[in-house]
Amino acid sequence: MAVARTPRAKWIEEGLRALAEGGPEAVRIEVLAQALGVSKGGFYGYFGNRGALLTEMLDAWEHEVTEAVIERVESGGGDARAKLERLFQIASSGSGPITGIAADLAVRDWARRDEDVAERLRRVDDRRMEYLRSLFRTFCADEDDVEVRCMLAVSLRIGNHFVAAAHGTRSRAEVLELTRGWLLR
Repeated sequence: MAVARTPRAKWIEEGLRALAEGGPEAVRIEVLAQALGVSKGGFYGYFGNRGALLTEMLDAWEHEVTEAVIERVESGGGDARAKLERLFQIASSGSGPITGIAADLAVRDWARRDEDVAERLRRVDDRRMEYLRSLFRTFCADEDDVEVRCMLAVSLRIGNHFVAAAHGTRSRAEVLELTRGWLLR
């Protein structure tokens, strides 16, 4: 009976999980193999070396947090506000090793020390902003207003996890809902 190989996607997913937990230094072949419950030999059937895995991890992350999200939003149809609502829902429910905020934050931290990763992050953020602009422009005539809304939406996705402030009598969920409502007015 043939032994099933661990799929390439599992190595990438586990690599992104390790990245989120400990940065790029934590992405080690032996550790990933142990986490997957396999020998490290299978790794080399897919990747020539650790650097190749890191590149494919970033490729997967970039695709999943940009084009795949946009495809999901667009496939639901509706006007720009409906698409933005769907986008905000997808962004707030994103979890897992690829689309969760932990991976996004880990890539951002890594980008502070690696110019190639920084360039990729700029590409991701530019794509996110470009898509947001295309939606906000359909109901906001003022380009300054469009840019502010885009910046606030992206900042909320990234920065919300760092804010520890209480909101008086409102819950964080209530404040986020008010924010979404303000962005869509």
